[in-house]
Amino acid sequence: MTYRETRPRNLYASLTNGPETASSTIDLAPVDAPRYSFVIPICNEVETLPELERRLTAVFEELDGPAEAILVDDGSTDGSYELLAETSRRDPRFKVLRFTRNFGHQMAITAGLDRASGDAVIVMDGDLQDPPELAHDLIARWREGYEVVYAIRQDRRAEPFLRRAAIGLFYRILRRLTEVDIPADAGDFRLVDRRALDHVRSMRENNRYVRGLFAWIGFRQIGVPYRREARYAGTTKYPLRKLVKLGADGVLGFSNVPLRLTMALGFLVSGTSFVLGVVAIVLRIFGVGTVPGWASVVVVVSFLGGVQLIVTGTMGLYVARIYEEVKGRPLYIVRESHGFGGAEKEPAGAEPLQQTVAK
Repeated sequence: MTYRETRPRNLYASLTNGPETASSTIDLAPVDAPRYSFVIPICNEVETLPELERRLTAVFEELDGPAEAILVDDGSTDGSYELLAETSRRDPRFKVLRFTRNFGHQMAITAGLDRASGDAVIVMDGDLQDPPELAHDLIARWREGYEVVYAIRQDRRAEPFLRRAAIGLFYRILRRLTEVDIPADAGDFRLVDRRALDHVRSMRENNRYVRGLFAWIGFRQIGVPYRREARYAGTTKYPLRKLVKLGADGVLGFSNVPLRLTMALGFLVSGTSFVLGVVAIVLRIFGVGTVPGWASVVVVVSFLGGVQLIVTGTMGLYVARIYEEVKGRPLYIVRESHGFGGAEKEPAGAEPLQQTVAK
């Protein structure tokens, strides 16, 4: 087997430590080790998979180094897994993970990131709304020194108007609520450098908002605009219910503003009640409005009860997230895998991988 030199990307250390230190950190890696990894979650995409394979293969042939595609079957029931397994047998560059059940889109991305071995890892959806050909633009920015290159959905006319409006509003609210600069109109479609990816992989929280994790780690980041196409086939796997949950994970995972708002609401209600109490005493002293009304009592009591439920419910959401974390369950369980060749590699900073592989 032949080998190629791989040098550290820390150019600052190489320059400041001198040529001796820089050359001493050179290591050897097999030339057939993938330089690029594509992580693609799949859920009931049997109609799209042949076209996805064709376009990915064309992109692989145009890249300047070996590439792999890690396709994560997230509990498909339409025959997608069988087609994925056949693709892996036909072309070893396509590797497949199969979950024991549907663990969700964010967990499927996480599983793919855990197994990706490339220097640059590209995350994209399997419905071809994220064009694989955009990888060339993402890689070009990566070569300029950026460690996270995210794709910005500049044109979303292929999606329904109400969906576009709701998503756009959510991103703008999220940016105001969080201290983390989460780019607006940027989904999970992005390229991540190996060094940045290792930090993301070390974060094993259950309620995952992956695009928020990539924003939280920092590093040099830049966006690349693109036009988001309509689905190649099939229906969306993100109905309103899942979008709401994903949005809640984004807000609760990166902001404590809801807790501060409920506390402010409590102070506001308490202050208003105090003022109304003083007014009632003054009116009583001067003999004004002495006839009591049951309607006002009911309204005030109901209002205060509603405020208490809002405050308790908001606190409960955060407590529930703590409960999910302390249980210590694995994020996902892999039933079968194809194309990885031998024992699975344990992800850095994660729980032992054997906990995530079904026996």
